[in-house]
Amino acid sequence: MDTTLTDPLVGQLLDGRYRVESRIARGGMASVYLALDVRLDRTVAVKVMHRSLAEDPQFVRRFIGEAKSVASLSHPNIVQVFDQGTDGANVYLSMEYVPGRTLRDVLRRRGHLPAREALEMVIPVLAALGAAHQAGLIHRDVKPENVLLADDGRVKVVDFGLARAIEATNQTKTGMMIGTIGYMSPEQVTTGTADARSDVYAAGIMLFELLTGRQPYAGETPMSIAYRHVHETVPVPSSIVPDVPPAIDALVAAATDKDPAARPVDATAMLVAAVEIHRTLPRTGHTGAHATPHGAHDSGAFTGAHSGVRTGAHRTLPPPGGASPFGTSQHGRPEAEPPVGQTMIQPRSELLTGAGETGRRRRARVRPVWFLAALALVMVAGVAFTGWWFSQGRYTTVPDLVNQNITVARQEAQKAGFEVRIGKARFDDKVPKDIVLDTEPGAGAEVVKGAVLTLIPSAGPETIPVPKVEGLSLADARAKIAEVGLTPGRVSKSASDTIPRDQVIRTNPPVGKRVKKRGVVNFVVSAGLLMPDVTQMMRDQAEKILRDKGFNVQIDETTDDAPPGTVIAQDPSGGAEVVAGATVHLTASRGPDQGFRWPWETDPADPGQTPPTVVNVPNVMFKSVHDAVNELKAAGFKVNVRKVVGTDRVVGEKPLGQQPPGSTITIWH
Repeated sequence: MDTTLTDPLVGQLLDGRYRVESRIARGGMASVYLALDVRLDRTVAVKVMHRSLAEDPQFVRRFIGEAKSVASLSHPNIVQVFDQGTDGANVYLSMEYVPGRTLRDVLRRRGHLPAREALEMVIPVLAALGAAHQAGLIHRDVKPENVLLADDGRVKVVDFGLARAIEATNQTKTGMMIGTIGYMSPEQVTTGTADARSDVYAAGIMLFELLTGRQPYAGETPMSIAYRHVHETVPVPSSIVPDVPPAIDALVAAATDKDPAARPVDATAMLVAAVEIHRTLPRTGHTGAHATPHGAHDSGAFTGAHSGVRTGAHRTLPPPGGASPFGTSQHGRPEAEPPVGQTMIQPRSELLTGAGETGRRRRARVRPVWFLAALALVMVAGVAFTGWWFSQGRYTTVPDLVNQNITVARQEAQKAGFEVRIGKARFDDKVPKDIVLDTEPGAGAEVVKGAVLTLIPSAGPETIPVPKVEGLSLADARAKIAEVGLTPGRVSKSASDTIPRDQVIRTNPPVGKRVKKRGVVNFVVSAGLLMPDVTQMMRDQAEKILRDKGFNVQIDETTDDAPPGTVIAQDPSGGAEVVAGATVHLTASRGPDQGFRWPWETDPADPGQTPPTVVNVPNVMFKSVHDAVNELKAAGFKVNVRKVVGTDRVVGEKPLGQQPPGSTITIWH
């Protein structure tokens, strides 16, 4: 069921300014709505505190503090806050509306990301957090759900609802543990304190999840996960996804160190390291230790940039003893980072001696011109070959296979040299089944030749089987239909001898029929419980049918020309509306008076009378109505079919025994 249909704020004009169009999301503190600012004629997102929390003055102060704190930030990667106010019991924020999806949505769809792409997601997040840290604010709840990916490609950090001005002591006032347990730093778990390094820890956990598709710790309870954050070391991503480069392993390890002093001092310090690592990675394709382009160093942010140790094949991991590669100066700020794109390399010791340097320069001066020319040609050829190798020889471009049949797309990709895998199909209302919806990597990406190309086929429109709602009230049936993702439709009424008034008799489409998601299901509702007409049936058959339907049966007998045992009357009569469990009075014939003769019987006073011809009536009880009619007609009888239960089987037959050919036999079903 569309929850916006029952949300009282939808359609309202909040504070005389914001016309609420629909609800976008609902969280623990507030709900977020899409609204139109009628004064400025622009679309905004309005965040409204839950009523139960709006009654708490301390929570209201925290909520308003969010507006003041975030409004003071001006950064392209932070969702902008426009306004704050109250309207009756509603306390709200007006914010920038960012159409798109969350980073959690990306993870659900793709599982995990290549190293380069993961960094490209984290870098703008770190930029946003860095701006907040420099302004004295911390986020305290960094996670994929709070990272928006706009439709135009922008990355935005949202929900600074737990942000606080960092106190001079770097302590919170209350010490209350606030955040999401899977991303919470050890110090938040143990003491409730948080500073910029707590955001760095959460960003490291988020980077780990982007690279591996899962969080580092799992447990049956939140407390078991919190315990692992405090007492265990976060594993390196390459232990799960081997292609993750060592430099990114080191970045995650430093950011998620249990000791806050060993982490980057704030998001800006981590940002510098992430940008440097990103610079050294190939554009796309494999990004493991063996995929670094020729001549490119490992990230200097974790190696030579701080320690003076030579980078490249001999990458230096963070030093033992808990020291961080992001050390702090005596003023408490990060030590100088190398400019983006530069890496310090330790000079060889022989170059530090004056004699060695003088000798080298002397030998360089006496080299002939032809040697320098030859060396230049070799260098030009090497550069040309390297450029060809990385742009043409080793890499290829992913073709555009979207909207092609999955079989055709697979063949085309294999011809282009890709290893093809078929991903999990996704439902799509517009794209037919077995047509390619997407590829991973996407069309136009440059990847290593022979790389894996995953084709995501369409499963067609999502369909849902109509659930069984027969016998439910109309309100309950509507709710059950909406609960499974279908749309309740129109209602018609029909008389029933089994279903009480206002209960569902059947649906259209019928139970079990698969219907497109949000498709319409119509209802046929009972106009009332009607009494079955059992007159002319044999009393034992009539009594069984009525008792099976839940009625109490009382039978009287009387003399009648009808054959013995025939029901000649009933009260209530057939077709009358009754309640379940009602009492039914039947009157059965005990037969005619003595001396009565049936038309086909001979007169005992006329011995010369020719006896009439009679034949046996076939017993068709419990046979299908179709077969019963055919069998009786084949025996030479006429057939009268009456409905009493509504099944396709015969539940009553009269008369039985012998009858003249051409007689009428009545059957009930």
